[in-house]
Amino acid sequence: MMRSSFWLLISLPVALSAAAQSTPPARVEIHYELTHNGSVMAEVVDRLEHGNGAYELTETWKGRGIYRLLGRATRVSKGELASAGPRPREFVDERSGRDTQRVWFDWSANTITRRYKGETRTEPLAAGTQDRLSFLLALSYFSRKGEPVSLYIVDGRGMSQHTYKPNGRERLATPAGEFDAVKLIRRKDESGDVSEIWLAVDLGYLPVRIVILEHDGTRFEHMATRIVR
Repeated sequence: MMRSSFWLLISLPVALSAAAQSTPPARVEIHYELTHNGSVMAEVVDRLEHGNGAYELTETWKGRGIYRLLGRATRVSKGELASAGPRPREFVDERSGRDTQRVWFDWSANTITRRYKGETRTEPLAAGTQDRLSFLLALSYFSRKGEPVSLYIVDGRGMSQHTYKPNGRERLATPAGEFDAVKLIRRKDESGDVSEIWLAVDLGYLPVRIVILEHDGTRFEHMATRIVR
């Protein structure tokens, strides 16, 4: 639905040079334009910093046009980052006019603690669980074998399972430049919604385009407009 649609967004390299390229840059900022049925809705900026086995991923969202009334949003994911991908430790989602969502991951106890609207719940932590931001970083690691990727994704409201399947490779032109991109697709059987994600190989398989098509024809699209390294 609208809430999930807003936030929304493969082969292993065989040469040493390609392997180096497959690692996300230590510092990178990707600017996106978010559109709703072709109309510009917001400016979204994702900033990733990682090193020494840790990462911090920050997303800021600012409405444009009539969507300015929605205010601003900031989401932050922090945790560990190894060759197998991210293990989030904490996730925070702050939006204008809404209660802040928080999630804490305790990998030693295999539990997650969610807080939203004053309610706190602790639940079992499934292997490979990601938050609403870290899952995109996780896809940049997990999707390189060219096999379907299934993840549990959690925020302060709850948890859901997502499965993304490889759907080819193509040369993608964006306002931020042209990229050799791997395409993933997710279909929700219960609703008919479809999500497509393009991961730029030369950018460490980070997303440069995300399209969400809902069963009623509503279309949301994130398109990279500028990349700062």
